[in-house]
Amino acid sequence: MDPAFLTIAELSRLYDQRELSPVEVTRNLFDRIAAHDSKLHSFIRVTAEVALAEAQAAERELMAGRRRGLLHGIPYALKDIVETAGIPNTGHSKLCRDYVPAADAHLVSRLKAGAAVLMGKLATWEFALGGPSWDLPWPPARNPWNPDYLPGGSSSGAGAAVAAGFVPVRSAPTPAGRSAGRPRSAASPG
Repeated sequence: MDPAFLTIAELSRLYDQRELSPVEVTRNLFDRIAAHDSKLHSFIRVTAEVALAEAQAAERELMAGRRRGLLHGIPYALKDIVETAGIPNTGHSKLCRDYVPAADAHLVSRLKAGAAVLMGKLATWEFALGGPSWDLPWPPARNPWNPDYLPGGSSSGAGAAVAAGFVPVRSAPTPAGRSAGRPRSAASPG
């Protein structure tokens, strides 16, 4: 079964029925990211080692009958403006290319407490403001349905990742540019 476009509820049900596992889903989604993201640039960084460790821990708990919440074992990704301890946080800017936070943002702590699985850090507009830039170390995200177009706003990587089936959920929107309120179809030619 291909988990790429399953909902959170469907994944949870399949985990409970032991028809899919968090490790199996995580590996499948990483294969999908490896096959397609080189054209879409939705991820600035994948966190395969972190994700597989989190998926294994989530799976062990599910097998023991323990569920920590609705996102237990569910893969997600974060805009690269959300701080993650020990993982570079660039804000999609070369100014912060080497910045590694010492602590997690509160949102990340909550996701970890719920046994969600961090797949990586997503493209955004530089510091989640302004518009796309072509002079940065990472190109702007592309629309998976038409790579000649760019997804709108600072949630560009998030919109592309969800639409491409790389993750079933991305983190909560950030209010900086209000892009979460814009439809992902309001994309512009690149």
